[in-house]
Amino acid sequence: MTDALREAILDGALPPTAWLREDQIAGAFRVSRTPVREALRRLADEGLVVKTAHHGTTVAPLSLEDVLALYVVREDLEGLAARLAAGRCPPGLVDTLDGIDAQMKEAAAAADTTALSRLNLAWHGALRDATGNSYLGRFLGQVEHAVRRLPASTLGYKDRAEEALAEHEAVVRAIEARDGEAAERAARAHMRRAREIRLTVMLGE
Repeated sequence: MTDALREAILDGALPPTAWLREDQIAGAFRVSRTPVREALRRLADEGLVVKTAHHGTTVAPLSLEDVLALYVVREDLEGLAARLAAGRCPPGLVDTLDGIDAQMKEAAAAADTTALSRLNLAWHGALRDATGNSYLGRFLGQVEHAVRRLPASTLGYKDRAEEALAEHEAVVRAIEARDGEAAERAARAHMRRAREIRLTVMLGE
């Protein structure tokens, strides 16, 4: 039930500020309200829902300030992930990242934004796994959940897919050279540009 509710929030089926009534959820899943409360508690810990005393639970809102805060954290964490991955550079990592980027190029040529988003998550997931740091992995997982809630992938913005692939290339080549500082700089620049595009999309510029 927790997984189903999480996916509904991440996919937008349950939009920001939507009310989550325990009795309705219990009825839909044919369970008592006790496991529903536990599921909502877990989702609150993940930052996906907000519990308000005497009012109930809603899907967490996403304001412009929330998005700015998200990308500040994401830049730091992705930069650290790239630096750690470069330091470890486990066998097969570079080939994996290059392979995903090759698939992204095909998706970009076909203007398949859905595939681009899925592959981009896989690319960042591979980078995250290469750090060997479970704490960083969990933090980045939460950030990924927040990013998935944002409307419309930035990869669908004009020329962004090609631009993002060039940024990926800079990260991968730095990792291949085991240059942690260069990998971190490239990853941070990648996130800053992603933030700029996200704000452009949100503000309708």
